[in-house]
Order: sequence, then structure tokens, then C-alpha cells
Amino acid sequence: MEEKQMDLVSLLLRPELPNVQKELPTARYRVKRLSELLDTDVVFTLKGLPYGKVQKLRESMSDDVSVQILLQGCVEPNLKDPVLKEHYGGATPAETVKAMLLPGEIEDLSRAVERLCGYRKLTIEEVKNA
Repeated sequence: MEEKQMDLVSLLLRPELPNVQKELPTARYRVKRLSELLDTDVVFTLKGLPYGKVQKLRESMSDDVSVQILLQGCVEPNLKDPVLKEHYGGATPAETVKAMLLPGEIEDLSRAVERLCGYRKLTIEEVKNA
């Protein structure tokens, strides 16, 4: 058993395994409603968040957690851009997001960020002894 554990440790030390704190996954998502309204693809680039940031957001924000996760995980467009704030009349980036996106869009984009963090998807499987 100890030999198997050492083999597993050796595997986990291999250089091809990324340090997830340094190499968080990213993905692009098309917002259907905005794309249809503007007759062009409106694509948000989202990035996973490190563990500590997700936990801090979950603990500190009882309201608007989805908005805050989206604000932290959105790479493009810059949702904190003053031009967006001015256009949508939001006093804060969170208010700007709420004025620009529908609640379901905010939730879907926030969940996409969470999936990039490993939440909301099955990341493990049970190993049965043969």
C-alpha cells in the first residue's frame, strides 16, 4: 500500500500537471439574447477563480453572489469599464451588470465561472474494487 501511495505522489509531482492557482481554466460563452439583438456574436471570456477568492465571495456576500462571481471571473468584456457604467447608469459595477444582463444571464455566466472552478460538475468518480 505504501508503494502505491509513493507512486501516486510521484504522479502528482510530474511537471505536466499545472498549478491550478497559476493556470486557471478559461472559456468563451456567447450570450444569445445580446447576440440576437445586436446581430453579431456577443462573447464573454470567463476564467476560473482560485479557491480562496471563491470562498471569500461566498462568505462575504449573502446577496448578489452571482453578480460578484461574474465580476471576478469575467476577463472580457471588462465589466468594470467606466464607459459601460456610464452607458447603463450603474453606480457600481454590480449595478451596471444588473442593468446590462437579465437575471438568468447573470446566473448562467456565474455558473459557468463556477464550473471553470470545478464546482457544479462532477469532478470525481468512485473507484470500485475488482
